[in-house]
Amino acid sequence: MIKRLLQLAAGIALLVSVLWSTASAQTSPLAATLEDFVSTQTRGLPGKVSFSISPIDPRAQLAPCQLFEPFLPPGAKLWGKSMIGVRCLGPANWTVYVQVNISVTGNFLASTRTLPSGTMLTSDDIAVRSGDLTTFPNSILTDPTQAIGKRLRAGIMSGAPLRSDLLVASWAILQGQTVRTVANGSGFSVSSEGKAISNALDGQVVQVRTSSGQIVSGIAKPNGIVDVSH
Repeated sequence: MIKRLLQLAAGIALLVSVLWSTASAQTSPLAATLEDFVSTQTRGLPGKVSFSISPIDPRAQLAPCQLFEPFLPPGAKLWGKSMIGVRCLGPANWTVYVQVNISVTGNFLASTRTLPSGTMLTSDDIAVRSGDLTTFPNSILTDPTQAIGKRLRAGIMSGAPLRSDLLVASWAILQGQTVRTVANGSGFSVSSEGKAISNALDGQVVQVRTSSGQIVSGIAKPNGIVDVSH
């Protein structure tokens, strides 16, 4: 019984020693330098940022250092699981790399219901949710104005995050739609009605058959307007 108590006491002492060593490492000048670097580099991210920096492997046996220079490796980005480097500028000369986990809590858009392909999104189809943005693709949408009025390329389930690659701009002009052609010039403006021959996005060229049967080309505009001023 006494032997077991002595073993337990030794185990507790070892655990306290490990925790003390870890705490000391995390509050060292190197740890403070890395935390300041990550905090500065992530200051402009869109949301509430939190991060954790993995401790340097104690087996590295680094020589004492007084001046550190953190840096981002080429192509690295402080987003999700990342890597940062740190150089010793003196008196020793070494470089190590440390893993850092970045979380950015912010708003994103999700569907309020199951939506079929081709749906033109309205405010009723969109809900604002909160989550870790680093777990989503870069194409995740965060502002309703990025989605309202656009169409779905494919159907999505209720609650699915909305991404820019899932959406296409809605047609400004539909094939067979009655449109108004407008020609503006210096001191004059002429308009007439016609039928669109094809679909067109805002800013695309579209052909219109006028009431006289003539086919003219113009630039598609919102609200069924075709600018033929050329």
